[in-house]
Amino acid sequence: MSPALQDERAVPRHPAAQDRAAARSALGATWAGLPDALHAEWTKLRTVSSTAWLLLVAIVVTIATGAITSSVVKCPGSCGADPAKISLTGVMLGQATIAVLAVLVMTSEYSTGMIRATLTAVPRRTTVLAAKAAVLTAVVLVAGTIAVLGSVLAGELLLPGNGFTAAHGFGPLTLVHGPVLRAAAGSVLYFWLIAMLGLGIAAAVRESGVATTLVLGLLYVLPIIGSLILNPHWERRFQRYSPMDAGLAIQATRNLGKLPIGPWEGLGVLACWAAAAMLAGWGLLRWRDA
Repeated sequence: MSPALQDERAVPRHPAAQDRAAARSALGATWAGLPDALHAEWTKLRTVSSTAWLLLVAIVVTIATGAITSSVVKCPGSCGADPAKISLTGVMLGQATIAVLAVLVMTSEYSTGMIRATLTAVPRRTTVLAAKAAVLTAVVLVAGTIAVLGSVLAGELLLPGNGFTAAHGFGPLTLVHGPVLRAAAGSVLYFWLIAMLGLGIAAAVRESGVATTLVLGLLYVLPIIGSLILNPHWERRFQRYSPMDAGLAIQATRNLGKLPIGPWEGLGVLACWAAAAMLAGWGLLRWRDA
């Protein structure tokens, strides 16, 4: 070995360079173990019977609620309604099942003690959480797409017979129509963000009952609190920043200027809630004992 090379190796690294090297090493280790962790999480998820049932319930509830709403809302009478939102009404109920599934993906392992085996097989907890999030994302996006497409199809078949036609100023409820496509795709993303919100909260609190109560409280109780506020200014603020009210703005296709928050901005608010929950869950998962 040349003296110059020996001298170069003898020179200590700068602390910043050492931190960057450590970060690269940790990231490499995380990604290296991800394929095995994904396989393990997928095996656990698909072999639990409640997974299929919860996804099926989410699909059926979403489509059925949208179809029932589309069959009873009529114009004239409710001509100020938004056809896309009418057909996608079921998302408000279907999200509860998605949230429960997301919670169980994490907390079921704590309740059975299986989390110790998981963390023994995959010591890097970032890898464990990333694998759970990836597998949950896959199944929720598939189920959410089926539910949303079924809801839009039901609305397309039922709403014209109830007066939602061009004669009353309504465009066709079809995915070819840009705003309807945005509402449908945004609803699928909404389901996914609810799943990430539930997963993050479950990773943080580790108890099924507590996590489910927190998630459903954020989704359903905050809007109720907002509606009880007599001050219109603060009511509008609640609608802008509560996860469900803000996130479901993505479904609006008419009178966008009257909304408390725009469609994509509202989905962004929900994304911030989900990101905060995942960050909290990741931090507590790393720093606490199993």
